[in-house]
Order: sequence, then structure tokens, then C-alpha cells
Amino acid sequence: MRHLISTKDLSKDEILEVFSKAREFLDEKPRTLLKGKSITTIFFENSTRTLSSFETAAKRLDAKVLRLDVSRSSSSKGETLYDTAANLDAMNPNAIVVRHQHSGVPESLARYVNCPVLNGGDGKHAHPTQALLDLFTIYEHFKADVEGKRVLIVGDIKNSRVAASNIELLTRFNLDISLVAPPHFMPNLDIKKTYNIKEAVEHADIIISLRTQTERHQKQIYGSLKDYANDFCINKDLIKDKNLIVLHPGPVHRNIDISDEVLADKRCLVLKQVSNGVAIRMAVLLKLILGEER
Repeated sequence: MRHLISTKDLSKDEILEVFSKAREFLDEKPRTLLKGKSITTIFFENSTRTLSSFETAAKRLDAKVLRLDVSRSSSSKGETLYDTAANLDAMNPNAIVVRHQHSGVPESLARYVNCPVLNGGDGKHAHPTQALLDLFTIYEHFKADVEGKRVLIVGDIKNSRVAASNIELLTRFNLDISLVAPPHFMPNLDIKKTYNIKEAVEHADIIISLRTQTERHQKQIYGSLKDYANDFCINKDLIKDKNLIVLHPGPVHRNIDISDEVLADKRCLVLKQVSNGVAIRMAVLLKLILGEER
């Protein structure tokens, strides 16, 4: 059984195959490749972009989508994860997409079901399809010439599953990563680090800005998000006319993570990430579901 719990679940060659298929799906035309298949989405944590992206991807492939409303489900009444898995499995879905606020839940769920499980984000652990679409966006922009490109990951890195997945994936494709964050947002990893964003931007090809994960903070660290923005917001004064691109997994805290002016700049590819995300998720669903049958 193949699952997508982390980016490590796909080899480099498999990722390039996913990119090739995703490229075909950028035309946004509907297909019937998953006609007769059903995909269940169960998000224990709030989501707009990831949930709608997966559901759009499934529908463009002509799959049926069942969204389980966790706020009204038995899991909100004390049902165990094992019971939830057993009930999901009894519906005979062809794939399950799950998001959870606790790390490890998608992996645990995968042990009890008979279909592929796709991780839509779990705690601080991983968000594999976000990292795949980020790399795909970079890959398309630089026409596959990504080796050695200098990436700044900026913001609340310590609490970000997007950062964790991107660090693993981008390193495997030989991009040169530097982490830029205040000390309390910096993870203890053996990767280049700096607290000086102005200096770091001088040599950057790609900036991946992150949302401050206030819901995962044990206590308030900054007096306000504006204090954080004074030091780490990606604004026009910072990037000037440099030849670089700016990414963000969304939702963007405007003028906290990225300024309005930069969001409107052609170098900011946030909306391109959204369209690329649907194509990537179409390719991943197709690979896991039809790959299982083969």
C-alpha cells in the first residue's frame, strides 16, 4: 500500500514523474481518469486552501468526493482514531485525505485502512503536497535549472510543517537553503541560519515566506505581529529590483508576512502556487489510486 505521509515517500524519479503529469493538468480541463472512484476528505483542523485544492483536483479527475464534517462527526464525541479509521474504511474509499493538528495522525490512520492515505498536513510534522507544489513552482519558473539555487525560508520555521517538508525536499534537489528567523522561531537544525534578513536577501534566488503559527505558540512571543513585521516582512524596500521570486503557502498575513506591494509584484508567485497546487494534487491522486490498482 502506497501512502503520501511525507515527501520521503516519493523517490526523486517519482517526483519528476508527478511534475510531468501535473504539467499536463495545468490546462485546467476536466478528465475522466478517476471516473467511478471516490475520495474522502477528513480535516480535523481548519483549512480552506488545501481542502478546496484537493477537492477541486479530485473533481477535475471525475472522482466523487465525500467531505466528512468533523465538527459533527463521532470523533468530536470521543470516538477513537481506530474507530474513525474502521468506519472510513467501511465506506470503501479509493483514497483518504486527512489533516490533523497532531503530528503522526495520518501515519497512524494509514495502518488501519485499505486505501492510500494522503497527508493534508499534520501538526508541525509534514505537509508533503505543499512542498511538492512549491518545488514544482520553482522548477517551472527556472525551467528545471534548480540545482544550486539559493532559497531563503523566512519566518516561523520552528512551528511550520511546510518548512519541515520543504527543507527535506529542496535539499534532495540540491537547492541551497538558508533559514531566516528570530531566535525563538529558529529550529535546531544543521542548516545555514541567519537573523539578518537584509544581508541574506542580497544573494537569494527564492524567498519562501511563512505565516506566523500563532495557534501553535505556547505563549505570546512578540508584543504584536507588527513588531515581527518590522524585522521580517518581505517588502519592496527589502527586495528592491532583485531578480528573485517570492512564495508563500497561504494564507498570507498581509503586511506581516508580505507587504501589499510585493503581493502585487510579478515576482510574487502566490497565486501561481494555488493553480499549481491543484495540478500537483491531481497528479498525486492519480499516481496513488491507479498505482494501487496496477
